[in-house]
Amino acid sequence: MDPALVALFIGAALASLFMAWVIGAGSSGATPFAPAVGANAIATMRAAFFVGIFGFAGAVTQGGNVSEAIGSGLVGGISLPVTGVILVLVLGAGLMAVGITTGYPIATAFTVTGAVIGVGLALGGTPVWPKYRQIAAVWVLTPFVGGGIAFTIASLLPRPDVPERYSIPFLAGLVGAVLVNVQFSFLGAGGTSGTIRGLGQRTLGVDGVASAVGVTALAALAIAVVVWRDIRRDEAGGLRRVLLALGSLVAFSAGGSQVGLAIGPLLPLLDDVEMVSTFAVLVGGGLGMLVGSWTGAPRMIKSLAQDYSSLGPRRSISALVPSFLIAQLAVLLGVPVSFNEIVVSAIIGSGAAVGGREAVDARKLLLTVGAWAGSFLLSFSLAYAAGSILF
Repeated sequence: MDPALVALFIGAALASLFMAWVIGAGSSGATPFAPAVGANAIATMRAAFFVGIFGFAGAVTQGGNVSEAIGSGLVGGISLPVTGVILVLVLGAGLMAVGITTGYPIATAFTVTGAVIGVGLALGGTPVWPKYRQIAAVWVLTPFVGGGIAFTIASLLPRPDVPERYSIPFLAGLVGAVLVNVQFSFLGAGGTSGTIRGLGQRTLGVDGVASAVGVTALAALAIAVVVWRDIRRDEAGGLRRVLLALGSLVAFSAGGSQVGLAIGPLLPLLDDVEMVSTFAVLVGGGLGMLVGSWTGAPRMIKSLAQDYSSLGPRRSISALVPSFLIAQLAVLLGVPVSFNEIVVSAIIGSGAAVGGREAVDARKLLLTVGAWAGSFLLSFSLAYAAGSILF
């Protein structure tokens, strides 16, 4: 094997590892537990610890779809050279580092996507318009769908005609129904990709749509009953435990989505470096995110938890339910998505339902939206210019 190629691959891997650290310290490390910290359900440092653990698990078991989209689904006709991969990762990580330093949540998905497309087009690649339309639809609709669902849930929970001993278990059952149908990399027959629902069907020896619906309904009912009993016994403690469980699921989903932004550009290079497997790269990216969550996420967690709105447990639950649903949809579609955008939109929606406009810092919101849009445009422009000059 060419020593120069190995050296360049090591350089790209180090850039990818740095990107994974930045992601763990920023979007994926901060946003999942920010509502729980805002509701005083968990301390900031403890939240950073758990988000690292669950993010690593998500990266290893769900990281394939988005990684493949970033690696080969954004630009047609070419594969990025090793130096192009390094350029993409350095640009994306650099912009994210600026966000962490300033305390403003620059969206990782926007920066990396913009950098990959910019470098790819500069090298003569062709646009993949169907994928761009899919990505744009998710990015544009996320604030409205996520914020709208959060607003609806937060509006219903305090109502006396919607008792929390029933509404919270219903939401938990809904989340459980989605969870058992989520794809994991090792639950299918023969260790292939599969779902908890599929595993249950194989265990029971049944097949077909009717059995799939039945297994899903049974799992949702079991989770709802457990939550109902817990809240009936201890309402405050039950709400806290539901909130922490949702935060853990969102952290898991963040790992499955965000690791692709760090290691996706590396995947096309693995054909030239046969000694490295995709699984090994996923594990490396997950470890980088874990360390980032433990060492760099507390600052961003505090920023999101305190600056956007004053959250209680009900509003936090309202924010995390749509965050989990949208995150898993993005993982299924293989769409790079910003967890800053998902969770911040949901926080704003839940806050507006209870406190109106006064519950949200309008200036902070405008700066955040500007950072989202500006990060994509700046990343694309810098990547295209650098790619045109260097290659």
